Amino acid sequence: MDNCIFCKIANKTIPAKLIHEDAELMAFHDINPAAPVHLLIVPKQHIGTLAECADEHAAMLGRMLLLAPKLAQEQGCGYEAGDGTAGTGGFKTLVNTGPDGGQEVYHLHMHVIGGPRPWAGQR
Repeated sequence: MDNCIFCKIANKTIPAKLIHEDAELMAFHDINPAAPVHLLIVPKQHIGTLAECADEHAAMLGRMLLLAPKLAQEQGCGYEAGDGTAGTGGFKTLVNTGPDGGQEVYHLHMHVIGGPRPWAGQR
């Protein structure tokens, strides 16, 4: 997409602070972070919203979810389980979909947000 900022980042016509790149996905720091750690995991293929995903996207969506804890750990907000029900650290994942879902950039992306509970008091 010509006007999509995430497509431009994937095509390397706009710089980003990359922390991961493979054949299918990119991850980089959010330019307007809501927490000490705020990353975006973005497929290189343009998909407008999560609602537009189909069966052929299942493996890619799974890889996005598996990448989130790896990157969270690398950025210092991994989860260390205690007794299997409680532990320390952690992070939040979020996929906004559509205008009422708070989506601002219409290219599928997952937020990975962490640090010292930046969303405390929110649900």
